[in-house]
Amino acid sequence: MNILFVCKWNRFRSKATEATFKHFNRNPENQAQSAGLFPGVPVSDDIVKAGELLGLRIDRTQQGMPHSLLMWAGKIIIVADDIPPEIFKEIKENDKKDIIIWKIKDVVGTDIDSRKKVIGDISQKVKKLILNLNNKK
Repeated sequence: MNILFVCKWNRFRSKATEATFKHFNRNPENQAQSAGLFPGVPVSDDIVKAGELLGLRIDRTQQGMPHSLLMWAGKIIIVADDIPPEIFKEIKENDKKDIIIWKIKDVVGTDIDSRKKVIGDISQKVKKLILNLNNKK
């Protein structure tokens, strides 16, 4: 299953979710990428550091959502609480994509402990997702 994690900027929530998925996933049939609706704000040092402290490698490369990426994904998971799910309605209906919403709040500022807490919450969701994907076989 190809999974696309989406947030607003592709700098924290979707990046952390992609890194967490890649860290815990052991099934080569399940692949993940992340994207943002408005990429451009750089991935900051505190985000990378929070990931490192939890054993994750958060990639600084950002990407938007080209059509090819949306077509690649079999499942799209919106990890942000500030993205209206209606913008994915047409993709869900026309392309039969599974759209899941996790509503993870962003961290304001550069507090590494706050980022680690959010990444911990993300990790729990990712572990459940991986278990669910592996049980569908």
